Amino acid sequence: MGTTRVQFAPISFAIAGAIAVTLLAGVAVYSRHSWLPAVGWVAAIGYLVISSILILRGLRRAGTARFGAANVVTAARSTLVAVVTGIVGASFVEPVPAAFVVALVVPTLLLDAVDGWVARRTHSVSEFGGRFDMEVDAFLLLALSAYVSRDFGIWVLAIGLMRYAFVFAGYFLPWLRRQLPFRYWRKVVTAAQGIALTFAVTGVLPWLGIVLVAIALGLLVESFGRDVIWLAVRRRDSEPTDPGSGRA
Repeated sequence: MGTTRVQFAPISFAIAGAIAVTLLAGVAVYSRHSWLPAVGWVAAIGYLVISSILILRGLRRAGTARFGAANVVTAARSTLVAVVTGIVGASFVEPVPAAFVVALVVPTLLLDAVDGWVARRTHSVSEFGGRFDMEVDAFLLLALSAYVSRDFGIWVLAIGLMRYAFVFAGYFLPWLRRQLPFRYWRKVVTAAQGIALTFAVTGVLPWLGIVLVAIALGLLVESFGRDVIWLAVRRRDSEPTDPGSGRA
């Protein structure tokens, strides 16, 4: 039964991979490279393979009967994140125009509002969909913070790594894995990270980019800090869940 439920997922992921490869090839041509550096391809394809495995695992564990329209939108965002990841990886060995990164990140950020809207309209809101959306956001922020850190300093990586540090800590502190109450402020803070990092990528007014990224980091520290304090106070109240699943 579990196999039947996810039988169309591998096809979807294959299509996503083909789209990502096509986009990366287009970037290579328009950036006057005959081919992107190997590190770019490894980063993009590695993201697609690992994310696909994790999605399939999540679908089986959730017992989801169908992928759903909202998850298709999120999968489209994930494909764009794969391309961004490849370009960011390539930028560490060869110059890649920032315009390519911005052109891909802007629709990715806009689609972040679309998948939630589709989920509500189609009455397909699910725990799996929320986790899928959250993880795509997290990796996009990691890729962008890596790109911006080349110019602003390694401190910017704190934005991209904070979510993963929280998940990692949950393996050793079970109370960090407990379910958190929904807070819309988390979504606002996540959006602020994306906007600040995207502006920084453009290279326009670097001093303002530094200020915006610093403010975004401060908001992120506040958001995670509030959640950690909430969990610490109630660490004996409920059973732990999967690492990182509580902070949606």
